[in-house]
Amino acid sequence: MTGVKTATATNYTEVFSTKKGTVYQNDRENCWYIDFAGKLVRFDYRGLLKLKKSIYRVDIEAALLDSSKQPEIEMVFICACNHCYFLNLVQIISLKELLEGTFAMFELNQIIHDRLSRIVI
Repeated sequence: MTGVKTATATNYTEVFSTKKGTVYQNDRENCWYIDFAGKLVRFDYRGLLKLKKSIYRVDIEAALLDSSKQPEIEMVFICACNHCYFLNLVQIISLKELLEGTFAMFELNQIIHDRLSRIVI
């Protein structure tokens, strides 16, 4: 997994987008790119699942209700990857929304593929 500063959009297909970020699919490289928090980062499918799991581990409600003077920055670390995010709570919510939409699109794509396969067979 390598961070990328610039990229050409011709090889990418947008999977899901919000105001805060976009997930692209690159069929030629068999990977996905997440454009979020000023970074474009490459993930394979397993890395994408690990990122989702890591984001879902953050207890947003507990962090919001915590009255201590602790900073609201979380380090989202993905095991066996060279990249991590340092995000505030608003960014974590935004990334969670982006990942939820992305995986919903994956499921929708699978449902459509299954239905079309049934028609053909």
